[in-house]
Order: sequence, then structure tokens, then C-alpha cells
Amino acid sequence: MKKVAVFTSGGDSPGMNACLRAVVRTAIYNNLEVVGIMHGYDGLIRNEFISLNSKSVANIIHRGGTILKTARSKEFLTLEGRQKALANLQKHNIDGIVAIGGDGTFKGASEFSKISNIPLVGCPGTIDNDLVGTDFTIGYDTAINTVVEAVDKIRDTAESHDRLFFVEVMGRDAGLIALRAGIGVGAESIIIPETKTDVEDLIHRLANGRKNKSSKIIIVAEGDEAGGAFTIAEQVKKRLPDYDTRVTILGHIQRGGNPSAMDRVNSSRMGFSAVEALLQGKTNVMIGIVDKNITYTPFENAVKHIQELNPDLMRMVNILSL
Repeated sequence: MKKVAVFTSGGDSPGMNACLRAVVRTAIYNNLEVVGIMHGYDGLIRNEFISLNSKSVANIIHRGGTILKTARSKEFLTLEGRQKALANLQKHNIDGIVAIGGDGTFKGASEFSKISNIPLVGCPGTIDNDLVGTDFTIGYDTAINTVVEAVDKIRDTAESHDRLFFVEVMGRDAGLIALRAGIGVGAESIIIPETKTDVEDLIHRLANGRKNKSSKIIIVAEGDEAGGAFTIAEQVKKRLPDYDTRVTILGHIQRGGNPSAMDRVNSSRMGFSAVEALLQGKTNVMIGIVDKNITYTPFENAVKHIQELNPDLMRMVNILSL
């Protein structure tokens, strides 16, 4: 192996740059040439290859987003698009690839492996933490800390006005951001896609809860089947009109910001291990960290399963919110 390529794909997440830095410098240490691919799979198809060296990744470990940019590629979903990508990789004499991304990235990598023999290793870059094979994905820790910081500020105004706030967080298919952030802010209730939403139970808890609480925070994952924070808040407002109800959508602030120390360290470990995995002959696996140890999970296993939530955490939310 003489030359490797690296790209970021799908939604950006804090720590992608730290992972990229580790990939580039580990490859250079092992006498490998490194190229970056701009705009993910789209860049593969459009031949957006750039040379990378140690200086290229200087002073990026603390930056959110991705200096290689990212995109979602419809053309890569087609066989013709994947064949264009393969032709470009062959033209640049690429011997191995590191892909930093989430579920869609690894599904694309699995399909690509059907027409390509170029070894490919993935690093799990997604704030949702919804991939099997790692305790924490790149960006998850930063995202939940961003939510906690934002909700702490919302609670200040909630207490000042005796308000009930519904705060919607990211998590289209997974409620892990909502769950951990909700515990961290002392939410009265957490509404997530993995559990059936019982609006009647929520109304009952609000109506019969401690009356002297000056603020109440409900955390809602955006993918919840009940329709999101606005829909649930409207139902509650109709049944409990005495509550001064407000809704806040945190949105894309959860994707941005400087990565936490945990994300910087985990991302660096994953990028370092991805290059070593390529050198060891591994392919079509996602690098993960489980119980502090590096693991290798086949792409098809990482993307097919949704982690089951710890039932004790959900039970704890109800008990601690009394």
C-alpha cells in the first residue's frame, strides 16, 4: 500500500477534522501518500482530489465541521455513479480508503465494495450515536453537551416566567441525544422514537406533578412518531391551558461548535486505527471503541441494527423528575 484517500460524507459532526488529522498524519508516518476527496461521494464522482500533508491538517483538531466539506450524493446511489467513482480512484492509484461518516456513508461503502477491490475502512461520524459497534460516535458527546448548554439557558427564562418548554432536538431515527441530554438537564419527560409516545400519560404527569416547580422542560426527539415538539405542545396546551407553553427547536446548532475533549480523543484514536487497519489488510469494517478498546464491525452489521435503549435510563428519568 502506497497511497490512501480520505473523505467525509453525510451530515457533519464535531470531531471529523480531528479524525481527518489523525488519518493524514498516521498515513504519513507510515510512508503513505495521502489525498483528500472533497464533498464526499460527490467528489469521488467529480474527481475532486487534493493532496494532503501534515501542514494541511494543522490547527484543525479544535474545529467543528469538516475542511474536506461534505454532501449527500444521489448519483452515487446509481451503478453508473459508483463506476465513475471507481475509475477516478484507479486513475489516482488509490490503494486504500478511509470514509468518515454515518449510516448512509457505510451503506454506500457496502454497495461500492461489490464493484471495487480497493480496501475501505470507516470511522463513525454522526451526532446521533445510532451505529452498532461503538459506544460513542464522532460528534455525539459534543452534540449532547451543546443541547445541555442550550437547555440550561432556556430553563433560566422558563423559571423566570413559570413556563413549560418543549425543546426539540435532533434524532430522526434515534433518541439517544434526547435521552442523555434530557437526563443531563433534569427534564420532566423525554419523548423519543424508540418508545411509544403516550401523550395522555404526559398530560397526567404534568397535571398531577409538583405544583411549586417554577419550570418544566420536555425534551422531544425530532423523529418521534407523535409529530414533534409543536404537535405535542399543542395537544398539551389544549388540555392544560393554564400552562404558559413554549416550543424551541434547537436544530443545526447541535452539529456545530468545537468538539469536546472526548470527541477529539476518540476521533483521533479512530483515525489512527483506520490507517493501521488498512495496513493490516482489513476492509469493509467500521472502526469503533467499545469498553475503551478498538473494535472492527462489518459495515452491514453497523448499519442494519438500531441500538436498544437502556430501560433503566428511561425509568430513571421518571423517578428523578418527581
